[in-house]
Amino acid sequence: MGSSQGANPSASPLRLLSPLGAVAIIVGIVIGAGIFKTPSMVAGITGDVGWAITIWIAGALISLMGALCYAELATLYPHAGGDYHFLTRAYGKNVSFLYGWAKAMVINTGSIALLAFVFGDYMTKVLPLGAHSSLYWAFLIVIALTLINLIGIHASANVQTVLTVLEVAGLVAIIIAGFGLFGNAPPPVDNQPLFSNTPQLGMLGLGMVFVLLTFGGWNESAYISAELKGTSKTIVSVIVISLVVITIIYLLVNIALINGLGLKALASSKAAPADLLGLVFGPVGEKLLGLFVAVAALTSINATMIVGARTNYAMGEDWDGLSKMGKWESSRGTPTFAYLVQGVISLALVGFGALQSDGFEAMVEFTAPVFWTFLLLVGLGLFVLRFKDRSPRPFSVPLYPITPLIFCAACAYLAYSSIMYAHSKGAVEISFYVMLAGLVALLILRFRKIS
Repeated sequence: MGSSQGANPSASPLRLLSPLGAVAIIVGIVIGAGIFKTPSMVAGITGDVGWAITIWIAGALISLMGALCYAELATLYPHAGGDYHFLTRAYGKNVSFLYGWAKAMVINTGSIALLAFVFGDYMTKVLPLGAHSSLYWAFLIVIALTLINLIGIHASANVQTVLTVLEVAGLVAIIIAGFGLFGNAPPPVDNQPLFSNTPQLGMLGLGMVFVLLTFGGWNESAYISAELKGTSKTIVSVIVISLVVITIIYLLVNIALINGLGLKALASSKAAPADLLGLVFGPVGEKLLGLFVAVAALTSINATMIVGARTNYAMGEDWDGLSKMGKWESSRGTPTFAYLVQGVISLALVGFGALQSDGFEAMVEFTAPVFWTFLLLVGLGLFVLRFKDRSPRPFSVPLYPITPLIFCAACAYLAYSSIMYAHSKGAVEISFYVMLAGLVALLILRFRKIS
């Protein structure tokens, strides 16, 4: 496991990343453009303040359970390959290759593309670049951030820290507006008593889908475990602190929106944060929100690039035919060729999305089923590795096996829901064809090794 067939053994990841930089990366990945949209959707689904807040808290707890599972794996097997490395140890190189293929072709690059479209849409409102402004902005930001990441991990982490601070500042503005702490206080809103309306179980489940999607991204913390300064247990603190910060921000944003707009207005709004900022700060507030959303997308793109290139690097380590991706520039703390491959595929997906009626929706439809299926495999891999590897754990997930079982059940539900959603849109076949191409690529690499 973890062979370095294609890489220079002297060039490997060094512990150059500070805990603060790691927290900024995780927070930046998780807090994306979704938090500006999902509170309205959850409010409409639940129709009750108490249940809406409960779902967000439940989503935070499930995400924390998953993060603790990852913390056990990351402290025992710190590696730049993250999930890819865990799957290799649990199931072998064939399964992990298919995961790496999915990350490179669909999951990470698809996320970069869809976030690039979000960035392009909102930047066009600030600075239009012509008839195809959103597409131009999407292309430009993928190229620009790829170049920044090629400079090295310090540049990547510094940019990420600045972007995360700006992103959180935007959310703080929403919180301030909702609680009437500055500007024109929102008018008093009469909400129903908590838990006065109990939605159907299926609707609660649907609300949980959107909440967990908004919390998605914390698993990427595993990719920076081998580059984090400190002891092997430092990653545990980084993961927990990141999720606590994210949960507090999410809850405050939701409560602020409910307080400032009321549940009914929040549920019916297409752009609730903009409505709230416009109500409190006037037209300037609405325009500022466009910049905040653009920064949120930018933050997630950069963080996704950082962790995505490390999957490509891990694949390059393990497969002779992909050895160029397995070369690490130690002086800069970056896998250069892996970044270039990721950038090219991301640009191709931006082009693909531009041909669809809605580039953002197209990316979601064919990335979500693959993502949640493999995340389920990682969760099950914890049980497999407990059986296969009896080594002492630097950190053990609390309440084993209950904690990982709940996490796996949530992943299974989301995988099923996302597959059904993609099927309803006629897009699930795209994911199937991508994975079929990955299987063909695996057979070619295996044949080359034999011959």
